[in-house]
Amino acid sequence: MAIRRSQHTLWHWATPQAEAVLATRDLGAILRFHRAVHGMTQTELGQLLGYDKTYVSLLELGKRKLDDVTSRRHIAETLRLPPHIVGVTDPADTDHRAMLQFGESTVRLAEIARQSGHASEAVAELWPLVARLEARMEDGHTERDVLYLLARARVGLGVALGNVLPEERLSTAASWTAKSMHIARYFGDPGFTAYALCMHGNELRKARIHGAAVDRLQQAVALAALPEERAASIPLLARAAGTLGDRLLFDQAMREADALLESTEHTSLFNPYALHEIRLRGLIATDRTREAVQLAEQGSPIPTTTVAPQWRVIELVTVARVRLLAADHAGAAECLQNATGEAVRQRLPHQLQRIIRTAGERLPDLQESAAEALSRIREEMAA
Repeated sequence: MAIRRSQHTLWHWATPQAEAVLATRDLGAILRFHRAVHGMTQTELGQLLGYDKTYVSLLELGKRKLDDVTSRRHIAETLRLPPHIVGVTDPADTDHRAMLQFGESTVRLAEIARQSGHASEAVAELWPLVARLEARMEDGHTERDVLYLLARARVGLGVALGNVLPEERLSTAASWTAKSMHIARYFGDPGFTAYALCMHGNELRKARIHGAAVDRLQQAVALAALPEERAASIPLLARAAGTLGDRLLFDQAMREADALLESTEHTSLFNPYALHEIRLRGLIATDRTREAVQLAEQGSPIPTTTVAPQWRVIELVTVARVRLLAADHAGAAECLQNATGEAVRQRLPHQLQRIIRTAGERLPDLQESAAEALSRIREEMAA
């Protein structure tokens, strides 16, 4: 029996139409919907379930009832549905609901851990969740809540990996955030799609795929309607535009970010402290060293909220680079020494690589210290 295998048929239980049908708990409507999606006749559905055409017809019309649990469980398993949809509450259904509740908690706690400077712990929590959800999807269970959770878990895993992987492996982080995109676009949820694009674009920037990074982040900004959504994406667009050397786009993004600071609640990643570092790095990248030096001399803004710990390391390295451009070797050395200690404590190999490049030949002792720390982290990762 040939069945179409488009994305729609593979994810048929995730559509709004499916949600409406499943909410009725009407077995006949569920069977009719399954046939319509797959282009099946009653005879073909009967062959799939082990029933004859007449019996399928009676079930669809509601003229026959399935009262025994075994038959209802058989239909749920064959059509890849949670058992409670067809009126069965048993250990399999309990496991399904527990998995979703556990998964939601895991994604939230992993994000808190990452923003608190514990990205390795976030990765350790998300790996098994993603593997379990992917195995469930491959087994044909593609309900809307499962796919949403999988997309969020993939994004979270990619972003956490982007903190703990060295530069040469950052494309792995970007690939995980990319895996969320087809699910996000399938659902057509602008807010979630903007979030996924934002995180994917930022990981592309870190992996030095600059043009694609700017493209994804511009898409995210275009979809972000609420001020808090724009506050999450505009600063990342500014970072990517600066890295690409696009002065016009960088300046436009920073102006909007500054305006949002006055009207939007500050977060651990959207605040004057983080924007100060973004502006410094962008000014250097767009050939405005003098402005960057003047800005650095004013000092970093006092944090208005709790700042993600990794931002302290990021900011120290950027300030050190500016101080070296101003020939302030002592100031740069102090920044890099502090940054190295924090990068080691937080296990941030990418930032150690930034320190090595920034120190260069002008601060050989600090370059060597950071290189030794990076080697130790690589050995631990290899083990």
